[in-house]
Amino acid sequence: MTAKVTTEEVARVAELASLELTPEEIPGMVGDLNAILDYVAELNELDTTGIAPLAQISELPGAGGSASLRKDAVEPSLNRATVMPEAPESDGRFFKVPKVIER
Repeated sequence: MTAKVTTEEVARVAELASLELTPEEIPGMVGDLNAILDYVAELNELDTTGIAPLAQISELPGAGGSASLRKDAVEPSLNRATVMPEAPESDGRFFKVPKVIER
């Protein structure tokens, strides 16, 4: 594996994910992420010739398949006049929700 995660990249990803890592935690995270990337590189070396691509586990035979999924059908949405009076806060057209992202 040639590409390695750096401490700067870990710090940036932690910032984007709103994670507060201590300076002591960053080297361990660098090691863990690099180990994951090394394992993925090892998996990429496997011969997958003749194996069909899989997008979801439900595509596997015996995993429930489409029989366990609901029908994908267009249905009417909730009536705004009925729903909005029940909302804790609303402007009459949209729900108002508290701000959760500080930046």
